[in-house]
Amino acid sequence: MIKDEEEMDFLDIFGQLDDPRIERKKLHPMPEILLLTLCAVICGAESWDDIEMFGKSKLMFLRQYLPYESGVPSDDTLRRFFRAIDTTQFQHLFIQWVKEWLSPEVAGKVVAIDGKTLRGSHEGGQSPIHLVSAFASEAGIVLGQVKTSEKSNEITAIPELLEWLDVRGAIVTIDAMGCQKAIAEKIIDKGGDYLLALKGNQSGLHDDVRLHFEQPAPTSLTRMSHAETIDKGHGRIEVRQCRLSTDIEWLKERHPEWKNLSSIIAIDSERLIGDTTTRETRYFISSSQAPAARMLAAVRLHWGIENQLHWVLDMSFGEDQSRIRKDNAPANVAIIRHAALNMIRQAPKKRMSVKRMRKAAGWDDSLLTEVLAQVF
Repeated sequence: MIKDEEEMDFLDIFGQLDDPRIERKKLHPMPEILLLTLCAVICGAESWDDIEMFGKSKLMFLRQYLPYESGVPSDDTLRRFFRAIDTTQFQHLFIQWVKEWLSPEVAGKVVAIDGKTLRGSHEGGQSPIHLVSAFASEAGIVLGQVKTSEKSNEITAIPELLEWLDVRGAIVTIDAMGCQKAIAEKIIDKGGDYLLALKGNQSGLHDDVRLHFEQPAPTSLTRMSHAETIDKGHGRIEVRQCRLSTDIEWLKERHPEWKNLSSIIAIDSERLIGDTTTRETRYFISSSQAPAARMLAAVRLHWGIENQLHWVLDMSFGEDQSRIRKDNAPANVAIIRHAALNMIRQAPKKRMSVKRMRKAAGWDDSLLTEVLAQVF
């Protein structure tokens, strides 16, 4: 494949990865392992055996890109390689690749940050790994991820992830675990705005915001802005109302440690299913002065990460059922899945689900070529 000298494709960027193998034992060059794994995962492979079998059946296809003079690596070679490579460096290179390939425009958009436990990655007394991902909600693109040892470590992982990302002009949304002063300050320092969910972990701030909406002063009530959405489908009706207040000088005086705090939000949700009605009110703080309609949309986009990313990885990629579980392998293969998902989502539209697109690419070399052509 001939490319412009200034262009950097997938293998140029990921080829910067440090190869942990002993030189005399490198039967298969690292780019060949990475290309094989990426193609196999795009086409539905979920285990080391799957990847080896895919490579043997598609060897002539793979040789359009790289020599594969020694054939394809065995499942044991793949297993050892992905256990050994440095996850942090691999994560950095993934973020660099997304920036250079897509140059995603996040200004004015929502970047949702949320964690997911890879349930099948536990081994003996070792807990399953937890990944914190950044997701460009409108575009459906994974921007980056950080591995943590457990869910509680999201508090330390989120600033690390933000350090690598470009969030200038974006609204960064995080659930209540990430509602931390240091995280809010990091988002501001990186040029973004925060929209953080409030719960008991910030009990004083949460109570002040709740009381403001439950017992608003007359002046605050007149200056409060509103927005509403109504969704119908699958036998239910959901009504969401947003109340937004910027009359919060009193709150900033009580909680001066929250950098650039500009607005507080209450989202009232009512769900009707048959004869059953459920109601819930959630509270948020933000550094943005966007209108109520935009804030309501941003909250909805944040929860969309469950359907657009976590659910897809489980249902279309079998992530929770994966038994790749030792050393660095679970986190490193998760990065390959994110890369494959981004490529499938950006491929020419075929009116297919992600799951069907993976199958079709495995059957049809021309379709797999189209998916790969974006980055090779």
